[in-house]
Amino acid sequence: MNSMTNQPKGTPPVVEEFLGDLAPLAAQLGSAEGLVALGGGTVSRRFHRLTDLPSLRRCLRDYQSQILEPIELPAICRAHGHASRHEIREVIQLDRQLATEPWLQGFATASQRVGKMQLKRLRPLRDQRLLQRYLRAVQAGEAHAWHTVVYGLILSVYSLPLRQGLLSYAQQTTRGFICSVARPLKLAERECKGLFDELSADFPAAVNAIVDSSTGSQPLLC
Repeated sequence: MNSMTNQPKGTPPVVEEFLGDLAPLAAQLGSAEGLVALGGGTVSRRFHRLTDLPSLRRCLRDYQSQILEPIELPAICRAHGHASRHEIREVIQLDRQLATEPWLQGFATASQRVGKMQLKRLRPLRDQRLLQRYLRAVQAGEAHAWHTVVYGLILSVYSLPLRQGLLSYAQQTTRGFICSVARPLKLAERECKGLFDELSADFPAAVNAIVDSSTGSQPLLC
């Protein structure tokens, strides 16, 4: 499914590398165990057992409305903002706050594995003081290296456009989820592409709303 695995055009190499590391996380999200964690507790009825294209669509819609848009994208945006203002205490506080979020507990290990992997690659950037202090906090057990926090730091460190970075993240996590379950569900490539295009149509508006709420700016196109 080449059309489903290609990265968005114009994505910087460092972001492509990070987004590529999300594949195992997306695969876990799409697994049977992942769906149980995703729908944990009293809201489990909102998430449906994956059996076909309609059930996959419902599950991804729930993921977008319950996790991606209200938790993950804002976390990336906040981490980027704190890093841009050199607010290391706030970055660590955000990291700890995510550790208390019930929706994320089922994916904590996978998320932090991705985050630590990226931090290890960024270790040579000795001149990036905030990044190095965050890395030391993770090593000391004072922070967890949530992948969303690390991604926000990456966007800031490399001065990458926030809106495009958020849009790329939303697209890649959705693409990864679809690809992870396409074969078990026996979905045709056209079905996967159609679902991806359908879901992605909502992302620009969601990204704009998140960024605008954090900056107070007027809506702009990504």
